[in-house]
Amino acid sequence: MLDKIKQVKKASFVLAASSLEKRNALIEAIARNFENHIALIIEANKKDMQNAKDISSALLDRLYLDEKRIASFISGLKKLICLPDPIGKIQERIQRNNGLEIIKKSVPLGVVGMIYESRPNVTSDAIGICLKSANAVVLKGGSEALYTNKILVELAKEALLKEGFPTSCIELIEDRDGVSQMLHLRGLIDVIIPRGSDRLIKFVVENSQVPVLETGSGNCHIFVDKSADFDMAAKIIINAKTSRVSVCNAIEKLLVHQDIAKDFLPFIILKLREKNVEVLGCKKSKEIVLDICEAQMQDYFEEYLDYKICIKVVCDADEAIEHINHYSSHHSEAIITQDLQNVEKFFQEVDSAVLYHNASTRFSDGDEFGFGAEIGISTQKIHTRGPMGLEALCSYKYLVSGKGQIR
Repeated sequence: MLDKIKQVKKASFVLAASSLEKRNALIEAIARNFENHIALIIEANKKDMQNAKDISSALLDRLYLDEKRIASFISGLKKLICLPDPIGKIQERIQRNNGLEIIKKSVPLGVVGMIYESRPNVTSDAIGICLKSANAVVLKGGSEALYTNKILVELAKEALLKEGFPTSCIELIEDRDGVSQMLHLRGLIDVIIPRGSDRLIKFVVENSQVPVLETGSGNCHIFVDKSADFDMAAKIIINAKTSRVSVCNAIEKLLVHQDIAKDFLPFIILKLREKNVEVLGCKKSKEIVLDICEAQMQDYFEEYLDYKICIKVVCDADEAIEHINHYSSHHSEAIITQDLQNVEKFFQEVDSAVLYHNASTRFSDGDEFGFGAEIGISTQKIHTRGPMGLEALCSYKYLVSGKGQIR
């Protein structure tokens, strides 16, 4: 494995020196190769689905590919081609009194290590975003997606060869202990990005000697304020909870202002149950709707990734904000209200990466933000936050020009 990663490091310098035109042609060739082999990708995915044992329904959903899902990540690759080059941008130009000219210019990070579970679409997204931003990429997907990831990487490597790039610009690690090895390759891998369960992300953060761009789980909240339009609130909540329960931008918690709880809770719980959502609630919620299960403390922290939601009645916006800041994974939160002062307060005081007013949290996505695709959603604050597109995989260097100046 070490020899493979050394070759990836060498390839990263080739990518860093490549033109936008060559990188765009490469991504186009990869997208075309995926399009021409959809049946092969589906066949490989069927093997993975058949071999998948003892994994949750949420992970199974993330693993599954059909023509529509494959078309979606191919579309993401094509959108990347249309985006401007994130590399070589002049971010700042400083003229010093001593005659030195200092230019701050964007550059690739180098080698990106992706450690992730189940989702083969991440393989395509990571390949596209890394190559567009002139980064090489090391992929360590979950064993449950092995056959799908292998065929995607093989097809991408065919395009690399055809377009004159080293095939080691992309490397798939299949070793069982690949994760542990990657975490110790400081100097060869420039950054690690984990995507998956809390357990996986925590393991990577706590054990990596390589800098980590931390993506977080999605314990997302919606707060329905007392001035909310009930129909709008219901439409947003049902979309945010049920359009796809296995993704990190689906809501898990619903906070409701006490002044409307008696009317709103029966209304929204009926709609949630029509979508087969299991409803838990705080004591106040249970006093209003008697047949819901009472939530336990752990429920407020948990990312369900399932047809399940936990409801809490709150006194006002202040309590809602305090609750979110304590229990949230700092991913995405929404307020549904007509009160613009509460919107301003919510936006100012909630400590999460993406905040919404009268809109679904399901928009927390690189494609929806116009990034073409995303490498993950960062819940940390250093370097990058929220959906991570091309800019998140860039650093910068200073270029200093003089005429013989000394200090």
